[in-house]
Amino acid sequence: MAKVSVVIPDLGGASDVEVIEILVAVGDVVGENDSILVLESDKASMDVPAGQSGTISEIKVSLGDAVNEGDEVMTLEGGAAQGDLLSPQSSGNNEPVSALSSEKPSENAKNDDGKTTPAPTPAKNDTSAKDIPAGGKRIVVIGAGPGGYTAAFRAADLGLDVTLVERYPSLGGVCLNVGCIPSKALLHSAAVISQAREMAAHGVTFGKPTIDVDKLRGFKESVISKLTGGLSGMAKSRKVTVVHGKAAFAGANTLTVNTADGDQAIEFDQAIIAAGSRVTVLPTFAIDDDRIIDSTGALELKDIPKSMLIVGGGIIGLEMATVYSELGCEVSIVEFMPDIITGADKDLVAPLRKRMNTLLKEIMTNTKVTELKPLKNGIEVHFENAKDGGALPAQTYDKVLIATGRQPNGDLINAQAAGVNVDERGFIAVDKQMRTNVSHIFAIGDIVGQPMLAHKATHEAKVAAEVCAGHKSAFEANVIPSVAYTDPELAWVGLTEIEAKKQGIEYDKAVFPWAASGRAIGNDRTEGKTKLLVDPKTERILGGGIVGTQAGDLISEVALAIEMGADVSDIALTIHPHPTLSESIAMAAEIQEGTITDLYMPKKK
Repeated sequence: MAKVSVVIPDLGGASDVEVIEILVAVGDVVGENDSILVLESDKASMDVPAGQSGTISEIKVSLGDAVNEGDEVMTLEGGAAQGDLLSPQSSGNNEPVSALSSEKPSENAKNDDGKTTPAPTPAKNDTSAKDIPAGGKRIVVIGAGPGGYTAAFRAADLGLDVTLVERYPSLGGVCLNVGCIPSKALLHSAAVISQAREMAAHGVTFGKPTIDVDKLRGFKESVISKLTGGLSGMAKSRKVTVVHGKAAFAGANTLTVNTADGDQAIEFDQAIIAAGSRVTVLPTFAIDDDRIIDSTGALELKDIPKSMLIVGGGIIGLEMATVYSELGCEVSIVEFMPDIITGADKDLVAPLRKRMNTLLKEIMTNTKVTELKPLKNGIEVHFENAKDGGALPAQTYDKVLIATGRQPNGDLINAQAAGVNVDERGFIAVDKQMRTNVSHIFAIGDIVGQPMLAHKATHEAKVAAEVCAGHKSAFEANVIPSVAYTDPELAWVGLTEIEAKKQGIEYDKAVFPWAASGRAIGNDRTEGKTKLLVDPKTERILGGGIVGTQAGDLISEVALAIEMGADVSDIALTIHPHPTLSESIAMAAEIQEGTITDLYMPKKK
């Protein structure tokens, strides 16, 4: 049988292109269009197909190797001339399959509490895409949060037989039931209270609000019910089988679900783990007292205490501080780190902290909680200085909210029974196709690390479902935005100044103050600012941040600019509607370009 060399085809001028995936092993039989390698340059990734059918007899490259046009990478036993082999899988024009930014996401991304979460080591898996079962196969999805239900629905839409397992009575997971959705419903009420109070300065005075906790709680529950009910309806429409209970692996192809009616065995061909995360409970706070609550307890809104201490100055803690302070509670925050929301740049955090200082009793940074002591009249909290360990005066609060972050649930699903590797932190490592070390088992969402955010999980979910169906798909997001839905909101995406300085990356900074924004002035909310970080050589957008009202909605433009590899002139020359807050992004771009007329900015020397 003839041996044929497989060489790298025309790379469109690129050189030293990295091998990021080897999709076959020696002895594998490949078809003409089967992908054998994945290459990645600073501009693009591409699949390299076999070009002919045959058996892999030798692999001459390793992961991480740099290759160029004409380099021999493999040997096939089969019959075609070398000149007939290989063209990038893009309709034969040698153009990259997908354009990618040269900027990569941070290895240590921020979770939903603004804390830094170490990224798990990528899973090593040599399974070829051709070995993935597809079409009509039995898929089980563990967890029905944003990632889980998205994976289940996408898989069902692709024709797979899907079973969705959820431990709680309703679909939606933490985010929809006890997380991002109910918190936003309460934050809306808090914002209305704040706006009504501040209208007095404009000559419109409202009476002091009367808080009906039962009705407020009812509104929150109605929001949750509407969304969870919608998910149940979509599951039925897609013929997704829903099983409620706690799931655990019993083997590589078997799941045991502890339901209200007893244990139920579910056999599967492929599985997607979307088991999420749980509140981190430190030993100091492990006290059985209903006056010591976590974010779930805070969102239950059983009552409005006269005073509350929130332990943790991340996103969750600050959002709950916003809600409870506007509802009439005297709120204090304690944070171990030197500042609140440590993942964001200080100049963006500063306006938020300034306003929070007017709403809250106090914000204690560089401070550690050493003891919680339940008393008849409240919870006595003992503090110490985080820098020198010196004791600080104890204080008593009606309630204490623990908002110190979340941890993944990888240790709760008996993953070892299926051979899935779980690290000591509870994370499960995956590759770009969301595969674990077991080729037919995938994992997505909080459990795989990176930022613990719903919008990341949903994108990972679609990748996993599509790969299960035999599609060529990969998770290749360059940036993932983070948002604190506080008052003002704080949002950032891409490179921060903190990361740039740490990594030695050169950047230009352009900051537009909202004090020069007609819309912000009209809204009487001029504390905000918009910042862009720009590559000084290429003028490409590297990152951006916004603090101000509606920052979470505005940040998407910056995220899109980074994903598309836009330079600063692309934003500056895009006509934004006037007067809007979105103009601030264009104004920041004009500052970088030196074309702004709404401010006097001396020319850079």
